[in-house]
Amino acid sequence: MKIALINENSQADKNKIIAESLVKTVGPMGHEVFNYGMYSSADENPLTYVHIGVLAALLINSGAADYIVTGCGTGEGAMLSCNSFPGVICGYVADPTDAFLFSQINNGNAISLPFAKGFGWGAELNLNYIFEKLFSAAGGQGYPSDRAEPQKRNKKILDSVRTAALKPLIDILGSIKETGLVKGAVSGPHFKEYFFANCKDPEIASYVKTLID
Repeated sequence: MKIALINENSQADKNKIIAESLVKTVGPMGHEVFNYGMYSSADENPLTYVHIGVLAALLINSGAADYIVTGCGTGEGAMLSCNSFPGVICGYVADPTDAFLFSQINNGNAISLPFAKGFGWGAELNLNYIFEKLFSAAGGQGYPSDRAEPQKRNKKILDSVRTAALKPLIDILGSIKETGLVKGAVSGPHFKEYFFANCKDPEIASYVKTLID
């Protein structure tokens, strides 16, 4: 699995500890981590939580990433932004129980963490346990066992509702292009290196190239 880490500007200085925890936990599982930044609050191209949704949507819908790990101060803004786009199902995760239940019941492809709440001593331990519960087993199995089948059924229903409710990604990006959000989301120092090496959708790749070139 290709896992993308995205940090917004207010919590960018925590990127190193988050990235180290993620790599340490999921690397032995065979997963690959791509750190899209921000890497520090001094980065030239700041990402807001709104940019996070755009970037997450590009990565998931193009196949450049299979899963997004992100967050903001409260975790709420990044979650809402991610869920504004097709293809991205983002859950709010504050502890290992959240991680396990979101994985097993909702089977999404993104999580948003509250990096400014309770991020003191032992923060890296909480991150380790969250990532362990999130990625160590296949998602969507349901929990508890007597609720597994209706949960799987409801997940499929929700997917169909989201498909009907949301426009295609390229149409959405085109409608917000003039805001500068899309170009800002793809302006990170390692974006081109990671994205084009892993993108599986020629249409999205072509669109992104028009923004960068």
